[in-house]
Amino acid sequence: MTPTSASPATSPSRAKVIFAFAVVYILWGSTYLAIRVGVGAFPPFLMAGCRFLIAGGLMMGWLVWRGARLPTARQWKEAAITGTLLLLGGNGLVCWAEQTVNSSHAALILASAPIWFAVFDALRPGGLRPKLVTVCGIFVGSLGVALLVLGAQAHQDDPNATSLAGFLALLVACGLWAGGSLYKKYYTTPSSPWMSTAAQMLCGGLANTLVSLVRGEWPTFHLASLTLAPLLAVAYLIFFGAIAGFSAYVWLLGHCAPAKVATYAYVNPLVATFLGWLILHEPLTPVMGLAALIILAGVLIVQWPVKKAAAVTAE
Repeated sequence: MTPTSASPATSPSRAKVIFAFAVVYILWGSTYLAIRVGVGAFPPFLMAGCRFLIAGGLMMGWLVWRGARLPTARQWKEAAITGTLLLLGGNGLVCWAEQTVNSSHAALILASAPIWFAVFDALRPGGLRPKLVTVCGIFVGSLGVALLVLGAQAHQDDPNATSLAGFLALLVACGLWAGGSLYKKYYTTPSSPWMSTAAQMLCGGLANTLVSLVRGEWPTFHLASLTLAPLLAVAYLIFFGAIAGFSAYVWLLGHCAPAKVATYAYVNPLVATFLGWLILHEPLTPVMGLAALIILAGVLIVQWPVKKAAAVTAE
């Protein structure tokens, strides 16, 4: 299938694109903090399931009330695939990992998402073969991730140290997020971005809830024991992270190149690291700072051929 993209006649205004990027950059950067607070009281997959079922239900209900058509059977199938990859694989695993991984570490690992985009875009049928500079960027970014993991593992006597299993889950989440995003971009039927988002959230929420049931999370959860902080964190994730942030992300995928959309990886870690340090008192170490610079350098190198090609085309 050919990529889904907007025609020149329906291209959005520059202001709308900038606003959507701001939403993804800032709101998503803050969700790492909210997830870390939420999983302190909620089981991870149950929290993710409730988050997306509520957000998707509210959004779809509002759209139907406004007269929008429900997705077709084919669109539901595509939403199930995309929602499972993005919201179970990409988000549910992040929630699970943040039980033992600092929010700032999680954000830095996920900053390598553009590297995964480049890898999977090269592997897909008809995809672009990576240039030498792209391969170098993938290598540099991988070194940064390895340094971050090794640096965290060297301080296992620290109560704030993070687990290797959590890091591995984040790397898998990165790959699944990139795969789901590219599938959404290139292999789904063009449709209303808002109804598509609602359907994906419902499907992803259901997938997370089923995993929660299989893992036996429900019997261990007691609603009466919740405090205000995790409840506010989940509410923030529903309305700002899911409805606002994810909607903006899906909308951008339909109007911009995947590599350009993936630039959120530059800003999210900065927002997440600052909030983790300010509110949760997560440590900032020289090794962590060096790893962050290397990861972001790798991401920049990976995206350099794409930006250069775009500049030539614009001329």
